[in-house]
Amino acid sequence: MLIAAGCSSDSGSDGGSAKDTAGLGATTSADATAAPTVQAAAYKKLPEPCAVLSKKTLTDLVPEGAKSGKEGTSTDTASRGSCSWTSLDNNGVKGSQFRWLNVSLLRFDSSQTQGEGDKLAASYYAKQVQEAQSVTGAKNTKSVPVAGAGDEATAVRYDLKKKEGAFKQQTVVARVENVVVTVDYNGAGLAGDKTPSADTLTKAAEKAVKEAVAAVTSANGSGGTPSAPASKSASPSKSASPSASPSKSASKASPSASASKKS
Repeated sequence: MLIAAGCSSDSGSDGGSAKDTAGLGATTSADATAAPTVQAAAYKKLPEPCAVLSKKTLTDLVPEGAKSGKEGTSTDTASRGSCSWTSLDNNGVKGSQFRWLNVSLLRFDSSQTQGEGDKLAASYYAKQVQEAQSVTGAKNTKSVPVAGAGDEATAVRYDLKKKEGAFKQQTVVARVENVVVTVDYNGAGLAGDKTPSADTLTKAAEKAVKEAVAAVTSANGSGGTPSAPASKSASPSKSASPSASPSKSASKASPSASASKKS
């Protein structure tokens, strides 16, 4: 009788364990099904940064440096890229005209942990505009929206006094889906030459950002395909994290440094 009772007790314990295990399995499956999905990023790649602008545009913006584009270093060219051009038109005793142009591209992926790529890009876009509006030493800062350049775009221009001369700086930031394009363009009349028109430089920078945005769209087949949700394991690449700034490298090549080097 004691043996029979022992066996009966063990059997009941096993049955309860099996039911508990089944219950846990059902809960886990339900949780997985209920996990929120994130819309996949529309754009999957970036164009070659030094090829986003036409020969005509480069000739207009950097006439003496249109063929000397210098591509920035990137460990992930599908997520980050940049290219810069320097032009110094030396007119001898009459002075010289300096121009510097930089185009930066940053693409954001969607992920379960950080959210949708276009929203990450929108946040970074706002940060870029704010940084351009708060440059130390800037005078006569003015910001205007730019139409026809992706989903949103802003041009920020200001004057910056350097020992070499008075520089006119233009920064145009645009967002198209999950990609942010930043165009930095400045000019100065050195050694007595006249200061260039801010209106002319801003118009040129806006043209450049529109071409760069069009290049991003074209590189992705003229449109994104954000139909499939992002996988749970997907995460933005390190080079495209919101904390990384493509314009940081551009700011290092300050107009005064470039001008003095050329002169």
